[in-house]
Amino acid sequence: MSPSDRPDFTQIDAWGLRHLGAVRQENQDHFFVGALARGGVVVDESSVRIPGVEIREPDPTVERLASLAVVADGVGGRAGGEEASRTVVQGLVRAVAEAFEESLDADTDDPDAISRLLQEAALACHETLRSSGRESGKAPATTVTLFLGLWPQAYLLQVGDSRCYIFRNDHLQQISRDQTWAQDLVDSGALSRTSAETSRWSGILSSAVGGENATPEVTRIVRDWGNVVLLCSDGLTKHVSDELIEERIRSMTSSRQLSERLLEDALEGGGSDNIAIVVGRTRAPG
Repeated sequence: MSPSDRPDFTQIDAWGLRHLGAVRQENQDHFFVGALARGGVVVDESSVRIPGVEIREPDPTVERLASLAVVADGVGGRAGGEEASRTVVQGLVRAVAEAFEESLDADTDDPDAISRLLQEAALACHETLRSSGRESGKAPATTVTLFLGLWPQAYLLQVGDSRCYIFRNDHLQQISRDQTWAQDLVDSGALSRTSAETSRWSGILSSAVGGENATPEVTRIVRDWGNVVLLCSDGLTKHVSDELIEERIRSMTSSRQLSERLLEDALEGGGSDNIAIVVGRTRAPG
């Protein structure tokens, strides 16, 4: 895939936001949405600063080599959840940016190298949080979902239960797999998918960055023009069904409009948790 085949600045529509919700006293969700560029990182929207990398402002003259989006949800009930999610978003963006600057490029045909990069970066963040927890006496942990969009390939990194959806061929598909006890029971046949949604095990993570166990999963995806990608914390999916998300995407006018509409839906549904949403799409040429 040559650089000229990639979506240019005018064909990228991306947005991200986060909200405290209606109940929580602290926002432990963080997000980043932007791109890798030669010589730095383009930031479209972000709830965190990214120290240690050159920041490029969104500009039509900047060649975007790859899209990058991250959502992290600090584990509720644990001290340091906000710090954990912030640290992991910063660490992953920095690790991916440095790897592409040093040895990889957006035309790499080695998917194993990309998968290793993402898994190793997540495990490095895991060790950072575990070390921090031992020193402070706290146990900071977070979920994380990262989308690295090359063209036409993309890679999804998943730890925890923050989700990634793709809308394509007029259908919404959940790409990520919830790393929860409930999902483990569904996979083993001990629990139905319908029962899992209301199960007491649905909110218990089987894997988290900084937790007792972190199992980074990487999935390779093929994209096409017009696909819509949604990353979100469970503050959205607790209150907004997949069917309603699909309906909202069908009527979307922009990534910002969709993000704000989904946020309204989550708040109207109760807003019991922090909410983080990132939306990205590629507009077809012409």
